Amino acid sequence: MYTGRFSAFLDALDQITILIPHSYRVNEKLFFMLFFEGQRMGELRVDEVIQIEHYTKYICTAPFEVPLGEEYQIEDDKGMAFALQTGAVIRTPEFDEMYQYDGEDMGAIYEKEKTVFKVWAPTATNVKLKLINEFGTEKGTIPMHRGEQGVWHLTVHQNLENHFYSYLVRVNYIWREATDPYAKAVSVNGQYSAVIDMSQYKKHDYSLPKLESPVDAIIYETHVRDFSHHHNSGMNAKGKYAAFSETATKTTKGYSSGIQYLQELGVTHIELMPVNDFAGVDETVIGKEYNWGYNPRHFFAPAGNYSAKPHVPGKRIEELKELIESVHQHGLGVIIDVVFNHVFQKEISNFEKIVPGYYFRYGANGMPSNGSGCGNDLASERFMVRKLIVSAVKYWLEFYQIDGFRFDLMGLLDLETMKEVEKTIHSIKPDAIIIGEGWDLPTALSGADKTTISNSHKIENVGFFNDKFRDSIKGSNFNLKDTGYVTGKEFSHEEFSQLVLNIGEDYPLGPEQSVNFVECHDNHTLWDRLQLANGAESNESRKRRHRFATSIAILSQGIPFLHSGQEFFRTKHGIENSYCSPDWINELNWDLREQNEETISYLRCLMAIRKSHGAFRFRSREEIETHAKMLDLSPACHSLLYDDVGEYGRWERLLVVYHHGEQPTEVELPGEQEWGMICGDCGYTAEQGVEMDIKHFTLEPLTTYVFVQNNCCSNT
Repeated sequence: MYTGRFSAFLDALDQITILIPHSYRVNEKLFFMLFFEGQRMGELRVDEVIQIEHYTKYICTAPFEVPLGEEYQIEDDKGMAFALQTGAVIRTPEFDEMYQYDGEDMGAIYEKEKTVFKVWAPTATNVKLKLINEFGTEKGTIPMHRGEQGVWHLTVHQNLENHFYSYLVRVNYIWREATDPYAKAVSVNGQYSAVIDMSQYKKHDYSLPKLESPVDAIIYETHVRDFSHHHNSGMNAKGKYAAFSETATKTTKGYSSGIQYLQELGVTHIELMPVNDFAGVDETVIGKEYNWGYNPRHFFAPAGNYSAKPHVPGKRIEELKELIESVHQHGLGVIIDVVFNHVFQKEISNFEKIVPGYYFRYGANGMPSNGSGCGNDLASERFMVRKLIVSAVKYWLEFYQIDGFRFDLMGLLDLETMKEVEKTIHSIKPDAIIIGEGWDLPTALSGADKTTISNSHKIENVGFFNDKFRDSIKGSNFNLKDTGYVTGKEFSHEEFSQLVLNIGEDYPLGPEQSVNFVECHDNHTLWDRLQLANGAESNESRKRRHRFATSIAILSQGIPFLHSGQEFFRTKHGIENSYCSPDWINELNWDLREQNEETISYLRCLMAIRKSHGAFRFRSREEIETHAKMLDLSPACHSLLYDDVGEYGRWERLLVVYHHGEQPTEVELPGEQEWGMICGDCGYTAEQGVEMDIKHFTLEPLTTYVFVQNNCCSNT
C-alpha cells in the first residue's frame, strides 16, 4: 500500500527514480522490485545513488520499457510497497514520438443521432465522461475506452445537443475533473464543455479586396468591452459583441461612432484583444468585473462575458460570428489576439489535470519555466501542444472566417511551431496577417529556437512589434525620464532615416515584418506618458507631440498599428497596467472623439495618402534604398524624398517633412520645380484639391507635411 513516505517516478520509459527518507534504514544497498496487479514483473537495477536533503535518491533501470496507462507498484526487500507515478517521462522525446496523435477529430463531434468524444490522455489509467443535461442536471458518468496513441474515446448514441460534459481522469492514483481542451463551446465561467451542433452556423459571404502585402494594412487594436461601454458611444449593446453589429451609430453631438467611425477613419483591420474564453471575470455578474483577457482558459471557445446570454453556450458563438460579419460588411478585416504562451493557472488548467507535466515547459532545475510572468509557459515545442495550437488557428480561420492573428508574447513560442502555424494559416488564407510580440524572454528554450525579433530572418511572412521604433519615438517604456524623438531627443538625418525607413543594423526587420507603433494596450497610453514626461506643457503642445508621433507611425515603412482612441488622445488616467482596472479607466471615451475632430481629420488624411500611394508601402529594403533619401532642409526638420515613384501611385515625387521644432520654421523646398501640398497642419486630401505652386513654406511646430510633384496620368 502507498504510504506517502516513499516516492517513485517513471522519468524515462525504462528509468525509475525512487526517493527514500534518510530515516527509513541505514543499509548500504536496497532491493527494488516492480509489480503489476500483484504480480512480480522484474527487479530494478540501481544505477546511481544520490544523497539529497532528507532523502536518498535511487536512479534505477527497469527490466523493460514500462507501458503507460497502467498502475504499477514498487516494493523493497522488506515488503514496503509504494506507487509508481508518472514523472519526467512525459517530457522525453521518446514519449512525444510514441504518443503523438495527428487526427483532426479531438473534442466532441456532434451528430443528431450520436456524439463522439475523444481526449488525449496517455498517462491516464482510467477516464470517464460526465454528462449534464442542458438544464444542469447531472446524468451520470460513462467509462471511456483507451485507443492508440493514448486517445480515449466514447460514442454516445443519443442526441446530446446543448448538453454539458467534462472528463474524469485518473492519473497517479488521483481522480481529477477537467474540461475538454478542444471544446468549441463552454458553460458560464468555463465550468463545463458544451456539445453544440456546429453545422447550424453557416459561413457568411464576403469578399474583402485581397491584401497584396501586410504593409497595405492599417491595424486598429481594440477591446470588445472598451469599444462601446462609454455612455456616449451611441451603441446600445454596451460592452458586448453585438455593439459591433450596430450600424450608423452616433455620439450625442452627431459624430459617427462604432464600426462606421472606424470605416470612415481609414483603418483596414480591427484587432480584437482576446475573445476566447478566459478567467478573471465572473460571467454571472454582468458588467461588474473587468479583464483584458490574457488569462486563457479555453482556446477554441468564445468568451461569455461579452455575450448577451453567457449561460447559453451557442449564443456567444452566434454573436461573435455576427460581429465578424458586420466588420466585413463595412470593408474591414478582423484580427484576433491569441495567447498560446501560457494559461491562467497551471495547476487548475485542463491541460495539467489531463496530462500532468506535459503541456508546460520546465527548466533544467525541474521547476516550471516562467518567461510569461504568469507562472507558466506552454511547451509549444512538444508535438501535442503544437498540434493544439495549429488546430486552434485553423479552426478560427475556417469557422469564424477571421483575417489574421496577433500572437501575445510570440517570443515564448518555438520557431518550428510558428513556422507550421504560418504555413497552415497561409494555406487557408494567403493574405492573412500574422503579427506578434517577438520579445526575448527568459523561458527554458534556447535563443536560437525562439520566435524573437533577432530570429525574424528565420521565419518569413510573420510580423513583429517593433519596440525599437516605439522607444525611438516616445522614449523607453520602462524609463519615464528617457526621451524620444517627439519628446525632444535629437536625431541625426541618418538615425531618423533608419527609423522611418526601417533600414540599418538597429532595425533588423524588413518593411513587411515591422509593426510600427507608439502605443498599444500595454503600458501607458501615449497621452499619459507625455503627461508624466512633459507635465509642465500645455495641452495644446502635448496634443501636437501626440499627433506628431502618430503621424510618423502612419507614414513610416512597415505596418502601421494604432491603439483604439490613440487618434483622439486616449487616456487611462495615468494607470500603466490596466488589465483589471474599472471601466472608467479602460473604456474608450467617445467624448474625446467629439472634441478632437481636427486631429482625427488630419490622421484620416495621412491614412488616405498612405493607401493611395505605394511609395509609403514598399515591400522590400531594395525598393526603399532605390527610391528614398533624406534631405537637409533645416535643422528643425527631417525631410524624406521619394523620387521616381510614379509607377507606385499618382505622384512622381513625394516629399515628407517631419518638423520636430517647437517654433514655426520657414523652409525652401528642393529643386527648381514648385511643389503641391496634399497634407498639412490641418489635413488635406488630394480629392479636396491640392495647394500648388509652393516653393517657400512656413512649417508649424511638431507637424508632418506631405508635398508632391508631377501628377502622373495613371494611378497604379
